[in-house]
Amino acid sequence: MSAAEALAAIHTLFDAASSSEYLGESVSVAGHSLRTGARAVAAGAAPALVAAALLHDVGHMLDRDSAAALARGDDIRHEDTGAAWLARWFGPEVTEPVRLHVDAKRYLCAVDPGYYDILSPISRRTLAMQGGPLDGDELAAFQAGGHAEDAAAVRRWDDAGKDPSAVIPPLSAYDDLLASLVRA
Repeated sequence: MSAAEALAAIHTLFDAASSSEYLGESVSVAGHSLRTGARAVAAGAAPALVAAALLHDVGHMLDRDSAAALARGDDIRHEDTGAAWLARWFGPEVTEPVRLHVDAKRYLCAVDPGYYDILSPISRRTLAMQGGPLDGDELAAFQAGGHAEDAAAVRRWDDAGKDPSAVIPPLSAYDDLLASLVRA
């Protein structure tokens, strides 16, 4: 698949999600993703990590019923859905932080005593559905993984990306960056 095809698919997904409710947060799912990407840019992140931050919640965009599923208490594994969809175009430097961003929340709750306190009420509720803080073998496996640090960075930008007053660039501002990361 070409970069043009990847960009077209991503833009279609974001356009459809531009007014989609984001699990009760004060921003749309597309707006949240744009805010998260902007946080990564502001932090001076590498291009692949900016892409991961921008695209971390495409699994929610793909599953239009994710809010209803979460209201029922179902964990929809949006991180896996999103990473699999993105793997058509991007390598693990983008897809692994996406796949691991939920476990990164669980990890940060386990190792950072103040982290839980910064989570939104919705993120606290989903944390319980996602298994709570990592411990034991899960914690050790996450720490040993090759993308743990990147996933934790994406997670922190994710948490900061829920401010409705943040000024954000449009998705098109990321087109060149995304196109440069699409695998041949």
